[in-house]
Amino acid sequence: MASAVATRRPLIAVTTSRRSGWRIFPMFWLAIHLGGGKAVRWRAGKPADLDEVDGLVIGGGDDISPDIYGGEIVASARLDPARDRMERELVAGALERGLPVLGVCRGAQMMNVALGGSLHQDAYGVYEASDRRWTVLPRKRVTIEKGTRLCDISGCEPMGVNALHSQSVHFLGDRLRVAARDQGSMVQAIEREGELFALGVQWHPEHLFYARRQRALFSALVRAAAEGIARRARGAEPAA
Repeated sequence: MASAVATRRPLIAVTTSRRSGWRIFPMFWLAIHLGGGKAVRWRAGKPADLDEVDGLVIGGGDDISPDIYGGEIVASARLDPARDRMERELVAGALERGLPVLGVCRGAQMMNVALGGSLHQDAYGVYEASDRRWTVLPRKRVTIEKGTRLCDISGCEPMGVNALHSQSVHFLGDRLRVAARDQGSMVQAIEREGELFALGVQWHPEHLFYARRQRALFSALVRAAAEGIARRARGAEPAA
């Protein structure tokens, strides 16, 4: 049993949009594979059992319905209420089980909302000094907070990232802290204190799998999942 645990790749569930997930998931699959794991795609309307996986990625895509956090729906919003419900339950369930969670763009926002936080729907209208970008290339610069898990994983130097978002974190959810901001002070990463791995980034590291510091996020996720597998295996072993 111990050898089987040691050799199998941790299984990481990745939630995606029903609209665009077919083209985004392969990049997550590659990034997780390079990190030592195996990815499976989850989407609203399909079975999603946290007891069958070792870690969770909440992916990007659709806007989060603002009625969840007390905001007003804007005409330009692209919503998927079924996905909202699924991912809120998955975030809560994963944290209850001690599974590692990585939120990507919408996923970081969903982590915040699921834990009681709120969002800015027009982030660049609030943070006018922020560098407004819309690109999969690392053309935006973020500053990483020292003493954070993100700093430990990817280094504390300023980081070049991409940007494909119009919303951002406003009030922080339960036990969350800011891990990175851009030059206009807009939140670019969050993490939950006291967890093995619960990190959300506003950018899309799956598009940047060629960059060492971005691959480090997926490697850290897979390592945390492997630690969880080993911990559960120890707990299942009969007493001597």
